[in-house]
Amino acid sequence: MLAPTTNPDDEAKMFDLAPVSLWIEDYSSVRALFEQWRRVGVTDVKSFLATNPDRVRQCSQRIRVLKVNRKTLTLFGARDLEHLMANLDQVLRDDTFSSHIEELAQLWDGQTSFSSHTVNYTLTGERLDIQLHGTILPGHEQNWDRVMIAIEDVTEREHTRRRLIDSESYAFGLFAHSPVSLWVEDFSGVKRLIDDVRRRGVEDFRVFTDVHEEFVPRCMGEIRVLDVNSRTLELFGAPDKDTLLRNLSSVFRDEMKPHFREQLVDLWDGKLFQQREVVNYTLDGTKLHLLLQFSVLPGRERDWSLVQVALTDITARKKAEAYLEYLGTHDVQTRAFNRSFYVDELNRLERKGLQPVSIIVADINDLRAINDKLGQVAGDALLRRAGEVFESLVEKPASIARIGGDEFAVLLPGTDAAGGEAVLHTLAELIELNNQYYPDVELSISVGLATSQPGERLEQVAKRADQNMLQVKQLYQL
Repeated sequence: MLAPTTNPDDEAKMFDLAPVSLWIEDYSSVRALFEQWRRVGVTDVKSFLATNPDRVRQCSQRIRVLKVNRKTLTLFGARDLEHLMANLDQVLRDDTFSSHIEELAQLWDGQTSFSSHTVNYTLTGERLDIQLHGTILPGHEQNWDRVMIAIEDVTEREHTRRRLIDSESYAFGLFAHSPVSLWVEDFSGVKRLIDDVRRRGVEDFRVFTDVHEEFVPRCMGEIRVLDVNSRTLELFGAPDKDTLLRNLSSVFRDEMKPHFREQLVDLWDGKLFQQREVVNYTLDGTKLHLLLQFSVLPGRERDWSLVQVALTDITARKKAEAYLEYLGTHDVQTRAFNRSFYVDELNRLERKGLQPVSIIVADINDLRAINDKLGQVAGDALLRRAGEVFESLVEKPASIARIGGDEFAVLLPGTDAAGGEAVLHTLAELIELNNQYYPDVELSISVGLATSQPGERLEQVAKRADQNMLQVKQLYQL
């Protein structure tokens, strides 16, 4: 039976109408050049070509284009083969240098086909990303005089890939250089534990964590930190990521457990985005107040395998808030509580304080005279000294407040008259000790003590203490 034959005219039509760019080229002169190089001892052609671009151009100039198909002319914007050949230097530019070396090296190594990913240009200057495949046609392996080149236009694919790379680079840049601390973590182990609890029929997760206190630290141990940004290292005082990850037990401690428990409760309730204030610690032990924003990343809702945690340092804000709160209840000059606190505390003790309550009212002697004689600075210094004495006098639940310009009140819940007298004795000793440190201006204080009787309003007790103080002050002024 005779083998079917192919009409040469049909072959020509198939070549011309092929949907990809096809070139028939003559590489015989390239092969002859390779033989010359082998004879002079060239063994590593890739290095040989890379060190001298002229050698690559020498190879290119020896390649003869015999034929191209219609798709090739359309792809490169050429009228005909003559037009394309006349402008071939516009098609093959410096972008092709490295890829052409790879193609030549494959032929040098004895392969009858080669491929590369490279860049060409249309005659109007538009960039073409191409996938090139070359094959020495059967029967021409000895002299390479017929090589078919197939060029696939992958410009759109490469454009998409570059966009993806740019997008990933942009996203990484946002992550790496974010002004807030960013953590990428894997919570899939946590989800497995929570799902297991749910399968066991637990309905009230908060009660479950009350009963099984070990569950919260167990969940903490399941978290895998995948990456952190540079701001995180800076915030926690870590020289590198490995050091930070080795010392996470120093970062997440003390107050972190109840915060994390609330985070788990929210996750149980399906809240995959959360925000709360937490406390962490730097590697040197400095306390950090942080705003934590937790989010399971899109597409990972089923397994929580990727979550992002953003930590914003609000330590300065918390300090400012604490100072403002301090100002609301304290006298800045003496560091004692202020009159507003005194009134509120008096009312609180009235409602549910320990009984009996003893109250000491104290007044600095000669403060106005010292102001007039030595100046306001000396008077302020005497007030600060009084504040130092009172600060050392009692501890909670007792409290001391400055209730007037030179007047202080000491509230002693759960203290009877004998206990109040003991406090007065301690106060006298502290005043004496203070005067030893400041001999130039004597600190002298008139005091009055009163102790509540059953059913007596504390406001009346304070008035009795004030009256007793005034009697002592009158004796001092005699």
